[in-house]
Amino acid sequence: QVNLVESGGGLVQAGDSLRLSCAASGRFFSSVGMGWFRQAPGKEREFVAAITYSGQTVKYADSVKGRFTISRDNAKNTLFLQMNSLKPEDTAVYYCASSMKADVQEDSVQYDYWGRGTQVTVSS
Repeated sequence: QVNLVESGGGLVQAGDSLRLSCAASGRFFSSVGMGWFRQAPGKEREFVAAITYSGQTVKYADSVKGRFTISRDNAKNTLFLQMNSLKPEDTAVYYCASSMKADVQEDSVQYDYWGRGTQVTVSS
C-alpha cells in the first residue's frame, strides 16, 4: 500500500511559478518510479513528467519541456514538480503516481497508486 498526497496547487497568473509536492507513505521498492499527470476540464488525462527512483532519468511531455522540472527527495519521501512560466493551458488537476517499473513511464497504466490531485489554475 502506497499513499500519495499532492499539495502546492493554487490560483496564479500566466508567467507565474508554482511548486507541487507529493508526499508518499507506505512501502517502496528501490526501483519504484514516480510521475505527474494532469487532467484539464474537458480533456483526457495526460502525462506530464516522470522520474526514476534515483532521479538520474527523467522524462517530460513536450508541452512542458523547458518549463517544468521534476525531482524527488527519497529521504523525505517527497516528489516535486517545479512549474515555471505557467500558461492558461496548464490549468488542470495535477496527480502524482507511483510505478513499480524501474524505467520512467509515461503510460498511466504502468502506475499503481495515485494521489487525489491538486488544482492548478492559471489565468491569462
